[in-house]
Amino acid sequence: MASGFTTLTDEHLRRTNLWANQLKGLLLDDLIATRFVRSVPDFPDGVTLNIPSIGEAETSDFAEGQAVKYNKMDTGNFTFTYDQYKYSANAMSAKFKRDSFYSQEVLAAFLPRQHRALSEAVEVRIFDRFNAAQTASNANQYNGADHRWIGSALSGTNRAMGLNDFAKAQYSLLKANVPLRGCCAVVDPSVAYTIATQANVMNLLSPNAQWAPIVNGGLTTGAVTGSMKFMFNIFGFDVYVSNYLPVVGVETINGVSSVAGAVANFMFTVGNEDIMPIIGGYRQNPTVYSEFNKDLQQWEYVTFAEYGFKAYRTENIITVITDTTGIVV
Repeated sequence: MASGFTTLTDEHLRRTNLWANQLKGLLLDDLIATRFVRSVPDFPDGVTLNIPSIGEAETSDFAEGQAVKYNKMDTGNFTFTYDQYKYSANAMSAKFKRDSFYSQEVLAAFLPRQHRALSEAVEVRIFDRFNAAQTASNANQYNGADHRWIGSALSGTNRAMGLNDFAKAQYSLLKANVPLRGCCAVVDPSVAYTIATQANVMNLLSPNAQWAPIVNGGLTTGAVTGSMKFMFNIFGFDVYVSNYLPVVGVETINGVSSVAGAVANFMFTVGNEDIMPIIGGYRQNPTVYSEFNKDLQQWEYVTFAEYGFKAYRTENIITVITDTTGIVV
């Protein structure tokens, strides 16, 4: 018979479950949408910002003996409002704070996680404004050139993006008088994979960002090209990936249809502030408030933010719809 201490007889002196000293966090990807936004001019008070616009001058034939005809240029008015007022809030009971070994780590995570949640909401909203600038199931033409279509390539039986889509985007932007400086494409990861594995495209990919100094400006600054978001340059477009692009319904454009759950990918230029596709920003930057609620016996933390975004140059938005399901990997 066994004697002494053993695992069979002295289970009270042995820990069967160990708890780590640290909590496991989520992997978070980089956010890039604010770099493609024109910052709203000074907005000290009020509700709606008005930006007047004027059109082009005209030329006429002159005939001797006839008076010159003076024409008025077309005018317009662009309006913008801050329409998003969001918050993120968390609480911790006083008892949990006393009793839990992890209470300080949980408490320390409140503010950065709240800021991240609001930043993700901003990211989603900006790309949603790209899509909302156009009419679904419509080519959204400018000067006869399409600005919205279904991807031209095939991945299995599904529609994907190919080299033709980048060439067509260049053509459509030029027809809309958009300068081809700072050309960018933001695509779903499935699109980046499909492009990178197309035999006739691989030798055209460049690992260097052509427009890095321009893209690293915008509403926020920072080296986005050094992050996992930049994939490659193709046909003059710096290609970035995002998991926050809008999912669109089934659309049929020029006789070609997408499937349910398709995603909208965008191409545009950011050569200077005046041609940025989106305008917007924060009316109230993320602001933290905290207090101890004596009635509920809990610590409360809340972060508020007010912001708004709107398509500013709709002629500078190209949308290519692709299917994310059935991608051949």
